[in-house]
Amino acid sequence: MDTAPRPTPQGNLQGRALVLGGAGAAGNAWELGLVAGLAEGGVDLTEADLVIGTSAGATVAAQITSGTAPSQLYAAILAERPPPPPRDGAPPRPRTPQVSAPGYLEWSDAIIASAQDPADMRRRLGAAALERHAAEGSPSTRWRDIVAARLPSHEWPMQRVLIPAVDAHTGEPVVFDRHSGIDLVDAVAASTSAMTPYAIGERSYLNGGYRRSENADLATGLGRVVVLSPFSGRTRMPAAWGMDLATQVAELRAGGSAVRTVYPDAGAGDVFGANALDPSTRLPAARGGYEQGRALAASLADFWR
Repeated sequence: MDTAPRPTPQGNLQGRALVLGGAGAAGNAWELGLVAGLAEGGVDLTEADLVIGTSAGATVAAQITSGTAPSQLYAAILAERPPPPPRDGAPPRPRTPQVSAPGYLEWSDAIIASAQDPADMRRRLGAAALERHAAEGSPSTRWRDIVAARLPSHEWPMQRVLIPAVDAHTGEPVVFDRHSGIDLVDAVAASTSAMTPYAIGERSYLNGGYRRSENADLATGLGRVVVLSPFSGRTRMPAAWGMDLATQVAELRAGGSAVRTVYPDAGAGDVFGANALDPSTRLPAARGGYEQGRALAASLADFWR
């Protein structure tokens, strides 16, 4: 069940929320670099009362609430070995199974264009993903192993963390937390799934970004909200659907929350388009995020404290 909080009347709201959007390998690295750079500048976003992570942001949410220092998470990216160079003009072989970004965009764009509204889109996506699974099989076990290897801890933190996904069988949005009876690794794997649904027991789930972009609305009722959006608030959904970040921010502010959004600056390079799934984007994205965080710390300090 989608556990989105109900709107709260304007007033002196309390608490801080950190919202982590998705954007593949690049988005994960940029967010980790940014959090580390801000921490270096004295702004610790990991102290949030609520952390909301969607898709790649779900991985970040689990990483930064694991007790591992942001500086260590950033250093781990810097230490990653880059993908091997291509031979004879051929593209490099991925180190982990991943969908083709252009193929994924073509597949999902066609479904979005055929849908009447968000609920219809989710149902269509779920049906198409399950059909694809039936034809090609599911790599859920292998994907779980990959996700597990990325997380410093496999236990839900005591800190409140919300991880959205979509039920592929019904199209209904779901939001996992430590009370859902779902392992943290499974919740992250479900939210990061793409064209192939991720199985948990008898249910299968799709990417949490199909619930509602960054899912910042889940922070309703908290006083201060910081949103990290690697795709700079862009959405592939029709504007009339209200799935976009700007609509969510307007709703939060109407409910009395103060909101700051952070988008990548030029320092990360052009890594947040169709290449966001490419592991080679991680190093420039992380470094760009780190420097941006250091530069942003002074202006964000009063807001966050």
